[in-house]
Amino acid sequence: MMPFSLRSLGFFAVMALSPLTAHASDMGNPEAKRIVALGGTVTEILYALGAGDRIVARDSTSSFPADALSKPDVGYMRALSSEGILSQKPDLILSEDGSGPADVIGILKASEVPMVTVDTPPEGSAIAKKIEDVGAAVGLEDKAKVLAAQVNSDLVTLAKDVAAVGSQKKRVLFVLSTAGGRIMAAGKDTEAAAIIEMAGGINAAQEITGYKPLTDEAVIAAAPDVVLTMQRGNHAENPDEVFALPAFQSTPAAASKSLISMDGLYLIGFGPRTPAAGRELAAKLYPEIVKP
Repeated sequence: MMPFSLRSLGFFAVMALSPLTAHASDMGNPEAKRIVALGGTVTEILYALGAGDRIVARDSTSSFPADALSKPDVGYMRALSSEGILSQKPDLILSEDGSGPADVIGILKASEVPMVTVDTPPEGSAIAKKIEDVGAAVGLEDKAKVLAAQVNSDLVTLAKDVAAVGSQKKRVLFVLSTAGGRIMAAGKDTEAAAIIEMAGGINAAQEITGYKPLTDEAVIAAAPDVVLTMQRGNHAENPDEVFALPAFQSTPAAASKSLISMDGLYLIGFGPRTPAAGRELAAKLYPEIVKP
């Protein structure tokens, strides 16, 4: 099976703006009043900057804050329709990298509507620049600088608190899917690996890169102390069902029934809430050391 990234599932991502030099439309529109936001993290940043009322439509991955769900949905960010987006009469399209398909993005970029594409590196250090660049695209540079500085400060504080974990670090396996009993896990260069490290854990699947299926033998060899999954809506994974799978039965995580399930956009969106998500994960991993 070919490897794929979480971006192909419409998650975030993770997200600094592409260089604003290639086309006039890349400069954004500071006066925009009708923004179409494509990507959960872009939408979240706009709301955090106080620009939520300027969003006229969003994609289906934009689930936070709750008010975003009241906006018209133009579809899944990887399966967009140019007609659906342009029918909203936007004066700015703000999109995360990975939106598609490519021909639709080409049509949108060729239109008269300004469009800014946001990159999605899975790195905590990139969050501040994402915020600042989104702010620049919509004329909210000052607010963006304040928010970016707060995020950086919170990340530094979290890193100091997590340092107290020392040699007690736990091996954490992020499981994207268990469909058909096959374990799809997160390796290096992923949002999941980055948040695990941020929370003071060790990614148990460091031998792979990206999101890939693991054999039962590979899961056993990974020896996770904790399994981390995404909560979908109000539905969290059932530990009994997960640890009943042959791949997990002999792992340390199964012995202690250690499973953590958190909202996907919150956990691996790498937006303004990431310091809080990293702290919450750390507190779940090390409740005696890191406080919520």
